[in-house]
Amino acid sequence: MEMPVVEVQRHGVWLLAKNVDQFIHRILVEQDALGSAESSNELFHASGDAGDKLYRKGDFAKSNVSSLDVYLLQKVGLFPDVLERKVMKHFEKGDHVSALVTGEFYTKKENFPGFARPFVFNAQILLKVGRSVEAKDAARGALKSPWWTLGCKYQDVADIAEWEDEQIEYIKEKITEEGRQEDLKKGKPLEQIVLDEAAFLLDLASIDGTWNEYVERIAECYDKAGLPDIARFVQYRD
Repeated sequence: MEMPVVEVQRHGVWLLAKNVDQFIHRILVEQDALGSAESSNELFHASGDAGDKLYRKGDFAKSNVSSLDVYLLQKVGLFPDVLERKVMKHFEKGDHVSALVTGEFYTKKENFPGFARPFVFNAQILLKVGRSVEAKDAARGALKSPWWTLGCKYQDVADIAEWEDEQIEYIKEKITEEGRQEDLKKGKPLEQIVLDEAAFLLDLASIDGTWNEYVERIAECYDKAGLPDIARFVQYRD
C-alpha cells in the first residue's frame, strides 16, 4: 500500500505527494532546476539508489519543457499545489474556461482519493466566477470527506456550503457514551464504532486545530479497534 506524504498544518494535513517516490522525484527535479551544483550534488547523493532510479541530473534542462510546473505534471505526477497554480495562471490570462476545466479535473476521484482539498478549491473557483449554487454543492461534497484534509479552516468551507453547526453537533453526539450504546444496539461491531469515533475526533480536532486535546482519546480508539501500532504512532512525540 502506498503511503501519501503530507505536511501537518494547524487545521489538518496538506498532501505533498501521493507516495514517497513521487516526493523524492519532485525534490530532485526542483533542485536540479535551481541550478545550484553544490546543493544539488548533496541532495542527489543523499537520495542514493532511489534517486538514481527516479531522475537523472540535467533531464529537466534537456526536456525543453516550457516550465517547471509543466514538467512536474508531465513527468513526475499530479500535485495539489501545482494544479492550483495552473488554475490561477489561467485566471491571470483571463481564460476562465481552462481554469474551470482544470479545477474539475482536480476533483477526479482517482487523482487524490480520500482528500477533500480538490473539492474545496473547486468550490472556491466556482464562487470566483459567480457560480454560487455549484460552489455550494462542491463545498458540501468536500465536507463529506475528512475535514482534516480540507487544506484550510473548516468554517471557510462551511460558509460556502451554507452549513450551520448541525453536523458538528451530530458528531459530538456520536462520540458520547450514549451514541456508542445506540450504535451497539443497532448491531454495529465495536471495532467499527471506535474507528468511526476516531474519525469523528479527528474532524473535531481539525476545526480549531486542538490536536493535543484529542490525541489520547484517538489513540485509545485505535487500540480498542485492534490497531495498537497506529495507536502508538498517534501518540509518538519527537
